[in-house]
Amino acid sequence: MDLSGAKWRKSSWSSGDGGTCVEVASNLPGVVAVRDSKKPGGPAVVVAPGEWRVFLWGARDGRV
Repeated sequence: MDLSGAKWRKSSWSSGDGGTCVEVASNLPGVVAVRDSKKPGGPAVVVAPGEWRVFLWGARDGRV
């Protein structure tokens, strides 16, 4: 998948020292991409927006 147009944003839960940083791009049509900000050229996980919402709901409720 071509992620060259992705607009990445860092999670507000990422540590300030760069140790645990997650970036998310939700501007792509039909997908949400997630990557490790320390490896921007590395792999990204790509999921459907609905799957991402379910993951976030579970994380907020402490189920993930």
